[in-house]
Amino acid sequence: MQRIFSGIQPSGIPTLGNYLGAIRNWVKLQDDHECIYCVVDMHAITVWQDPKLLPIQTRELAASIIACGIDPKRSILFHQSAVRAHAQLAWIFNCVARFGWLARMTQFKDKAGKDRENASAGLFVYPNLMAADILAYHATRVPVGEDQRQHLELANDIAQKFNHDYGVNFFPPIEALILGPAARVMSLRDGTKKMSKSDPSDQSRINLNDDPDTIALKLRRAKTDPLPLPSEPEGLEKRPEARNLVGIYAALADLDVADVLREYGGAGFSRFKEALAELMIAKLAPIAAETRRLLADPATIDAILREGAARAAAIADPIVAEAERLVGFLRA
Repeated sequence: MQRIFSGIQPSGIPTLGNYLGAIRNWVKLQDDHECIYCVVDMHAITVWQDPKLLPIQTRELAASIIACGIDPKRSILFHQSAVRAHAQLAWIFNCVARFGWLARMTQFKDKAGKDRENASAGLFVYPNLMAADILAYHATRVPVGEDQRQHLELANDIAQKFNHDYGVNFFPPIEALILGPAARVMSLRDGTKKMSKSDPSDQSRINLNDDPDTIALKLRRAKTDPLPLPSEPEGLEKRPEARNLVGIYAALADLDVADVLREYGGAGFSRFKEALAELMIAKLAPIAAETRRLLADPATIDAILREGAARAAAIADPIVAEAERLVGFLRA
């Protein structure tokens, strides 16, 4: 079985975009991969986080992941800062990666914007830590969205340079897995923007703990256009909001977009939104209920994360110790 590594930032309760774009696929991967899933709190602090909220958001995310179907017995689930191997290998990779490689990363440019001089150094070297996250476990597959593909290519570049510089074949190549029919879920208020917790409008997203009335209201208010739904997928071109809602329905129902349009093509959005709300509530209500049950016992969540960290460290520590030996560090 190939080893999977994937991480998600602790922003609290995930959105529908997190679920359809990542978490749901993580659940399926447990069947035929050795899976390591990480709440990446070290990545989170590349921008300022409230230290009182961060542990709460870490627990909320862990509870939501478990509620979605991640089994902490079958897979390893932990929070990043609990395994020191990530930071140790990231420093080595800071010294292997080239400044020019990092300067070309489009995500840094997007997040730092015009105020790059005030961006944290951690945000700039974020891809090196991401490479360490994966390679500390010799993981060979990483489920990622398109927006992370450039970082994954950089991780492979770092692995190859390390192997070349030290004359070894130590770090394996990493394969990107782009999964799921709705791998990129867009905002309910603007179909050209990704659904995100950072959007100031809660109406732009579906949160996995939204109650049925809230889900129905958000979908009724979701931006659309005045035309009826087309009967063919080609008719969704240049209609980003329609494409987004149809894609969400297809993903939740495990259907092709063409199948959805065969049923709803020619219909107005009012009827379609009602059907989408009914489907979404049926899929998400059990997740919300289980999340609430888990969060009522935070000590159990902490115990799950501690056990996962111990299992993760048992894999990563020997790998990183060997990397340190190859670099020439004198170990006690």
